[in-house]
Amino acid sequence: MSRIPSRTRPLTVGVVGLGAIGRRVCQALDAGLPGLRLAAATARDRERAETFLKSLRTPAPFLSLDDLVAAAEVVVEASTQAHLQEVAPKALGAGRDLVVLSCGALLGRADWVALAERQGCRILVPSGAIAGLDGVRAGAIGPVTSVTMESRKAPAGWAGAPWITQQRIDLEAIREETLIFEGPATAACPAFPANVNVLAALSLAGIGPERTTTKIYAVPGLARNTHRIRVEGEFGTLQIQVENVPSENPRTGRLSYLSTIALLRDLGATLRVGT
Repeated sequence: MSRIPSRTRPLTVGVVGLGAIGRRVCQALDAGLPGLRLAAATARDRERAETFLKSLRTPAPFLSLDDLVAAAEVVVEASTQAHLQEVAPKALGAGRDLVVLSCGALLGRADWVALAERQGCRILVPSGAIAGLDGVRAGAIGPVTSVTMESRKAPAGWAGAPWITQQRIDLEAIREETLIFEGPATAACPAFPANVNVLAALSLAGIGPERTTTKIYAVPGLARNTHRIRVEGEFGTLQIQVENVPSENPRTGRLSYLSTIALLRDLGATLRVGT
């Protein structure tokens, strides 16, 4: 019987971006995830980042992106879609496994997948703020006829999105549940790059961004970011509803960083449950 080779040292992890997700991932690694060690982190605001990193039980160094890629075997991108355009080629080109939070930027990037294949590394996408991607992936092995998702957040949760600016939507003037976008994932992801990475993950797990559709609502007074998913196919019907408590960043639910920590924990696990 073959055995999974055991590692004699921890797998080194580098974190890019120290916002609501990146800080929590660093704290989890610092507290102890079996088989993993925080090697370094980087962020736009160096002074603030270094202050945070020094607060950890085992302080980690602040490094440039190039030095972080050299120091880490796994790179966690917890930054932005725009920053991922720089991070992905460097990390994958160096043969590093890349954990991607801003997965909307993966749509249409077959070149990154090909680069990872050539370098013998992987692109890993956490479930983020939704659940059920294991069921979506399994269902998509057989014919799936439709995948839809409805997302609801308080108006502030959509602030700053390009779509809001382009359409001149006054979020502060919204007084009742309002549909602010409807369309395929191919259009939604660039329209809301910091808000609907969950939609990109859903489309990548299922039938692709062209056939995955969404409706986006702004709901005054809504305390939890809510996502409703419906998948129909040969296997039957899958319906999922997740109500996330927002983190300190109203655009990001707490499940986003928890799912990232769970993914990292699985890297060093002997037993893994779920597709």
